[in-house]
Amino acid sequence: MDERRFVVWGSSGHARVLRDMLGPNDRIVGLIDNDRNARTIQNGVSLVVGIKGFRALMEEFRAESLSGLVAIGGGRGADRLEILDLFVASGLETPELIHPLAYCAPSSTVGKGSHVMAQSVLAADARIGRGVIINHGAVVDHECILADGVHIAPGATLCGCVHVGENAFIGAGATVLPRLHIGAGSVVGAGATVTCDVPENTVVTGIPARPVST
Repeated sequence: MDERRFVVWGSSGHARVLRDMLGPNDRIVGLIDNDRNARTIQNGVSLVVGIKGFRALMEEFRAESLSGLVAIGGGRGADRLEILDLFVASGLETPELIHPLAYCAPSSTVGKGSHVMAQSVLAADARIGRGVIINHGAVVDHECILADGVHIAPGATLCGCVHVGENAFIGAGATVLPRLHIGAGSVVGAGATVTCDVPENTVVTGIPARPVST
């Protein structure tokens, strides 16, 4: 198998997880972070800062075939999608990464630049968009639809036929009951149990989950 060479945007916890998911023929050749105080996660690989650093990195490797990974977690789906678009515009491949210990049903689909971590489950006919994170031990049951930029935190469960809007965040250990809609940009707090639809750009917590007063 040919070697795949990656540049990674992000150099903190999520980047470390993705690094450990790479195969034996994969190699990180460049790291980018927006934080000037960030440190490299890979011995022998320097870290550059921001868009200017990324442009310089692309010039350095202009004759080579590269892939890009967006290693930004949390509720920053819009940032992930923006960087994915930048990668594509710069000629980089943006492959999905699926841990060998994850279960993805043959009828499920995973979009470009999405990450499916160990012990997670994508059941029959689940549809996962671009730049999505399915974290460790999360369950996305049958016929769920996750729009671009969604993040499902560790141990969360989406029961069947749940629809999650763009850039929404489902917290660790949360449960969303079947056939519900989580609106774009919304946040479901850790451990919450969602029993009714959540409007766009709304934060809900508790059992049953209720909107947080602002």
